[in-house]
Amino acid sequence: MSIFGDSLDKAVQKSFTRPIPKSAGAQMRYLVKQLKGTKTVAESLGISQRTVERYVKNQLKKPRKDLARRLEDAVKGRWQPQIRAKAKETAATSGGIVIDTQAQLGYTASIGTTDQDRLRHLTVALPPPYAARLFEAQEQGAGDQRLQEIAAEALKDVYFQDGGRRAGSLDEVRFTNVKHIAFEL
Repeated sequence: MSIFGDSLDKAVQKSFTRPIPKSAGAQMRYLVKQLKGTKTVAESLGISQRTVERYVKNQLKKPRKDLARRLEDAVKGRWQPQIRAKAKETAATSGGIVIDTQAQLGYTASIGTTDQDRLRHLTVALPPPYAARLFEAQEQGAGDQRLQEIAAEALKDVYFQDGGRRAGSLDEVRFTNVKHIAFEL
């Protein structure tokens, strides 16, 4: 499970102008059109080609829970690509991104300062360059660890060091126990 990647996806999905198709048949038809065939849809969902065809023809209407989740995720991942790209571009160039997290945050600093992790709840607006780095890393297939490192670096700069006005000896901020993470564009 990719907690940071999923949170970024959810933030972008809030910019959709139309809801995704509701019924399993409509979702399957959308995927068949996008992936150009029932065979590729079947392979991507891990089901048989015949099952896809039955959903397309509305012979099957109610998928199992795990299939329903995979189907919805597949549709959301391809839904309104131009809107998705515009939302990412806006966040990366002018709007920035807001991170809301409840996590244990620790840091590395010079000797004589406390570096003990402690649970914090932060809501911080991050500037566009950090939004750009997060989306770029996600598009390049970076895992949660890398996304977490970028978010921690952003919090270090924006929250802990206030853009260089304080905590100048702070070397590194790290997430150790993420209880909640959400992004907003």
